[in-house]
Formats: sequence, structure tokens, C-alpha cells
Amino acid sequence: MTRPRLVTGARLRYDEVRAEHQMLVPEGVVRLNATAAEVLELCDGERSLDEIVSALSERYGGGDLRGDVVGLVEGLAQRGLVVDAAV
Repeated sequence: MTRPRLVTGARLRYDEVRAEHQMLVPEGVVRLNATAAEVLELCDGERSLDEIVSALSERYGGGDLRGDVVGLVEGLAQRGLVVDAAV
């Protein structure tokens, strides 16, 4: 996956009542932890996966985040929630 984005019809939100991050999709609601929500906010179809990893590494003072970010994005892609904008 080169330039991940949310599947068409999906959007992110924070539910104040439940105090949780969510991805709203036509099929329902996917509950997200704060880290996953932050990664997905960067998945806009414009940034490459490398740019997303770099932005998060800068934000959190370095560290090897690539494996975690790629794992999250690929897992959501397998569920049909994230697609590659480059395709």
C-alpha cells in the first residue's frame, strides 16, 4: 500500500458520550483506540505510508513505528476499511 485512505463513505469521529474514537462506515461503527485514530487521520490518500510513519516519528520523538503503522493499515485494508489511493 503506497497512499492509504479511508474507504469511500467512511469518516472518523470522536464520540463524546462514549469517550471513544470511531470510524463510521456504511456497515456500522468501528471502535478505535487513540493511536489508531491518529494514524487514520493521516491516511488521506495524499500522504505516502512512509510520510505517515515519518510524521508520527517526528511527533513522538523518533523510534521505529513503521511496523506498527504498517500492521494497522494492512489489517484495516484486509477488512476493507482502508484502500490504496494510488490504485
